[in-house]
Amino acid sequence: MTGPKPLALEIEGVSHSFGPTKALNDVSLRVPEGVFAALLGINGAGKTTLFSLITRLYDNVTGSIKVWGHDVRRKPGPALAELGVVFQSRSLDRDLSIWQNLSYHAALHGMSRSEARARAEAVVDLVRLGDKMNSRIAALSGGQARRAEIARALMHGPRLLLLDEPTVGLDVKSRLEVVELVRDLVAKEGVGVLWATHLFDEVRPEDHVTVLHKGQVLADGLASQIAGGETLSDAFLALTGREAAA
Repeated sequence: MTGPKPLALEIEGVSHSFGPTKALNDVSLRVPEGVFAALLGINGAGKTTLFSLITRLYDNVTGSIKVWGHDVRRKPGPALAELGVVFQSRSLDRDLSIWQNLSYHAALHGMSRSEARARAEAVVDLVRLGDKMNSRIAALSGGQARRAEIARALMHGPRLLLLDEPTVGLDVKSRLEVVELVRDLVAKEGVGVLWATHLFDEVRPEDHVTVLHKGQVLADGLASQIAGGETLSDAFLALTGREAAA
């Protein structure tokens, strides 16, 4: 009989304010190893603020955030070494090739050129861009550019991936390709994933879901349990109020 999976991410009692505005209020959630977890909320729910705290763009002064057991405030180096991030805004240099972007990221992590090349070849194969290594980012489709960003996030071998609205602006086919790619990484590479989204069709019944609304966690559990006998979107609207549909 196996015990519970180790936690890739553990957040306990985190709040954050911008002046008088409370962006997060006593937020707690967990992402086990090898699990696709969805952070579900509309724009303004606090998803990006939470990601900014996990990645140390902002400092959490309440509660605790641990990445693979490392507190991000007390041990930021070990915590961030286990973390790969794909932010909502595009962040690759469009004038450089995939390889040039990946090699720069590798250099920031202290990797030698030969080590960087070997790792880059491995991750571009993982994201199905093996034939695009020397292509400029500007020449890629939106879906390919997103996959290149995922490749960069994987360069240093993280065991936790954060993806903030990664499919925004993509067409339907590209959206599906990116979602399936990340799910394959969970299944085959064993990484934990926290996937922030407002799109219900990106969530499966077996996914762990945290519903975040106006900075508060309204529900936390399997999508099928949260939905009950309804669709997930109907359950979400019942939890958040009809203004969430606007």
